[in-house]
Amino acid sequence: MSDLAASDGTSSDGGGSPRRTRVGLDGASDLSVFDRALYALFSRHADARRHVVDRKRYRGAAMSTSFDVYVARAYGLSWIVCALVLVWTLAVVSALPSPLGSQVGAALVAVGGPDIGTPSPLYVAAAVAGFAGTVAKYATVRLAGARLRWRTKARRSGIERTLPGAARFLTALSSGSDGPRAMLRRVADNDAYGETAVSIRAALTTAALTGSLNEGIGRVARDTPSRDALSPFLLKFREHAAQGDDALAGYLRLESRMLGHRSEQSRERNADVMELVAELFVVLLVLPALFVIVLTVMSVLAPGLSAEIATPIGTTTRRAIAVYGAAGAVLVVGTSAAAFVSELRPTGQRATYALPRDPSALLGSVPSNPASAAVALAPVGAAVFAGLVASGVDALNAALLGYAAYAVPVGGVALRCGRRDDAKDREISDFVHAVAGRVSLGEPLSAAVDHAACNVDLGPLNPDVADLAFALAIGSGRDEDLRTGALERFTERVGTPLAAQTIGLVSGALDAGSDAEAVFETLQAEVGRLYHEKRALRANMFVYVAVGWTTALLVVGIVVAVNLTVLDGFADLASLSTGGGALDPTAVDPERDRRRFYVVAQATVLASGLFAGAAGRGGYAMLLHSGTLVALCYAVFAAAGLL
Repeated sequence: MSDLAASDGTSSDGGGSPRRTRVGLDGASDLSVFDRALYALFSRHADARRHVVDRKRYRGAAMSTSFDVYVARAYGLSWIVCALVLVWTLAVVSALPSPLGSQVGAALVAVGGPDIGTPSPLYVAAAVAGFAGTVAKYATVRLAGARLRWRTKARRSGIERTLPGAARFLTALSSGSDGPRAMLRRVADNDAYGETAVSIRAALTTAALTGSLNEGIGRVARDTPSRDALSPFLLKFREHAAQGDDALAGYLRLESRMLGHRSEQSRERNADVMELVAELFVVLLVLPALFVIVLTVMSVLAPGLSAEIATPIGTTTRRAIAVYGAAGAVLVVGTSAAAFVSELRPTGQRATYALPRDPSALLGSVPSNPASAAVALAPVGAAVFAGLVASGVDALNAALLGYAAYAVPVGGVALRCGRRDDAKDREISDFVHAVAGRVSLGEPLSAAVDHAACNVDLGPLNPDVADLAFALAIGSGRDEDLRTGALERFTERVGTPLAAQTIGLVSGALDAGSDAEAVFETLQAEVGRLYHEKRALRANMFVYVAVGWTTALLVVGIVVAVNLTVLDGFADLASLSTGGGALDPTAVDPERDRRRFYVVAQATVLASGLFAGAAGRGGYAMLLHSGTLVALCYAVFAAAGLL
């Protein structure tokens, strides 16, 4: 199982994409001048013992640069971060009260150090800034190593999600005339198989360089992050391929069933993780609002919370910092939860939309393409913001309403496209069954598709099927490339992940000379399974969409109730105190505190909308849910007279 080597001057770190980034002594490479400078300064660190583990992780991370260049960039960035933190900390510490110096001197004496008296504030600031800069530099290098770990885990998850589909595709190909290398090449060329396709491309590249497919498979199996799935699959593939076509076909049939069962168990684990994430999300979003309420009450009894303190950006109070810090924390939690939920969604169920390059095509596709709408409607949001500010609306509400004016239409276009794609996916199953039935009777593919186009009502899929039937009829009896091109155009016209995963199977398997009846039998099972998975995921995720909306409405209700029934009472209670009393008469300012409550409520509904959108359809749906909730929160506060 060896092939002619076809060296292209590339090299690989194993498991990654081919690269040309190694810098020689003559400095000739395709790196930028900045990368060359970093390489000359910091590449020696790549051979240090502290980066041995990072080098092992790098092999499975599929980075586009060599490990030496990656380490050099990390150290260069660490010095930049160190300088920025040094300057910022020096400015902040210098602005702090002078007693800090005496405290530092006392602390040195307490730990047995020399008695230096009261150090100069500049010396103290320099020492603190130096320590902070050093920590930041070290943390940046560590973060670069952590990035490799995160990327490796992400690749492992991606491989384990896409490997079952690739195994089923290989099973369909095994009934054809293609050899092992050609079978793997068809998987590698299909983007629907994600990280599995990337790993197989790396194996084929290594095989071209070494002249041996065995060597390419062995190297990827050694370096892949998926040690429990892809590695044994590739090694057993190599072993059974050496035993003959029948042994390989039998192995692939068995392994595709085993991987499908394992994938089902993985989905169940993801569902359990999602449940824990939702519970934690609710707690972390409700607590900040309750914290702000309690802090407002406590400020009556603790005047220190309202004491003014100087900061580099102006004078404020501890309570204001806590309130706006809570709002910022809510946004961080919501964004992180949305990103995590999006990552849990299988790659085969993530709709993507291409942005047209031609301006006229971009404008014409706004009603049907969320990517075009996101670009074309950006000036609308900016115009709404500018118009509201010009009309006297405060900047915060103008920004929120401008965001809603932009996000809701873009999300609405995405929702319309999502429903259209759902309808097409429902009909794809009927289309496949209709064609498979005719093919099993001995009809050629072109005749079977033509029969489905003329006699089966496929709803929104009718124009696409008619176009496919016409293209196949023109190419009937001609080059197989015409059939492949027709099927590829059909997949592009349908434009759904389900079509990409299933129709590509037909094209590749038929081109490989596989038995048409066996191919469509496999295709029927694949379409049914994928559509069932999509519906099950949608039903499970709907619960978390409801969780996001319920959390947002609950927080809005609590904050509005506190504003209407509690805040004025505490303001009256605080006003009863005299200057020497235990209560702070200025602690509660209804107008100021209503503003702060409103900020926290809007941050909460924005975060909840992002989470709900990520759980729903993902992508642009986050704009729809968050923008709708932001507008709803504004309407509730305005109707209650709290703005």
